[in-house]
Amino acid sequence: MAKRALITGITGQDGSYLAELLLGEGYEVVGLVRRSSTENIERISHIQERLTLVSGDLMDEVSLINVLRDFRPSEVYNLAAQSFVQASWTQPVLTGEATALGVTRMLDAIRIVDPEIRFYQASSSEMFGRVRSVPQNEDTPFYPRSPYGVAKVYGHWITVNYRESYNLHASSGILFNHESPRRGLEFVTRKVTHGVARIKAGLDSELRLGNLEAQRDWGYAADYVRAMWAMLQRDVPDDFVIATGETHSVRELCEVAFGAAGLNYESHVVIDQAFIRPAEVDLLVGDPSKAQQLLGWKCETDFYALVEMMVASDLKALEV
Repeated sequence: MAKRALITGITGQDGSYLAELLLGEGYEVVGLVRRSSTENIERISHIQERLTLVSGDLMDEVSLINVLRDFRPSEVYNLAAQSFVQASWTQPVLTGEATALGVTRMLDAIRIVDPEIRFYQASSSEMFGRVRSVPQNEDTPFYPRSPYGVAKVYGHWITVNYRESYNLHASSGILFNHESPRRGLEFVTRKVTHGVARIKAGLDSELRLGNLEAQRDWGYAADYVRAMWAMLQRDVPDDFVIATGETHSVRELCEVAFGAAGLNYESHVVIDQAFIRPAEVDLLVGDPSKAQQLLGWKCETDFYALVEMMVASDLKALEV
């Protein structure tokens, strides 16, 4: 009998790549989507007929219990969240409801319906925030610097607590930044590659950005979902940092992206104070050695190939 997996956040970047991976592994894939007048299923439209989309919401535990009872998945991947750091400052309570308490509701629904379900929680490198040590690994203390980071710390620790208290197979992936052509336009990598395409097409002449010196550990989302799946195939649940172990600045991102389109970033990038975060996270770089050893996972796509892939995709969308 085919395994069945439930993905929350299936319409997002990670959800779409994970759904593709699980379908390829022979799973039946159920996606939880909120009832919304503007539900955007663009990222999964090419596989939609192979998915079962059901209505439910992390704000409403009864809806989660019903979905688990109706579909009886053997694995649940919780990727849904208010996931944009900047928005967490303007919607801090909503971010807490979805990104923190939503995890509790799902874990509790699993405990009630079927404690044998294997659970994956999408934790985040933003939990490290003002970093205590470089690089960051599974033992680095958290010091979040945004309502989003704080909510993710709660989601992470409630997952650990349910694992230890109720013996659930619950794992967290502490994923560092991961990007792709499916990344939302509000995220800096996609903002840059999309901006490059618009400038190349003559639609814009400048790109307004905040802190060019911020450094991140950027990987490819399709590589990272393989790690999520690998965690739930293990006999023992655990927490893993998923990262490339390399760091690049926003300035270097601009250099590579504009260069891929034959442009010079210095002619087009404008620093705008509106995009500077209230509390900046300075240097996030992960140590993925535990995942490499225990999951046999590694990042296949390097930073340069990733940025060039994203620029090519945005250029093609505008048919430049």
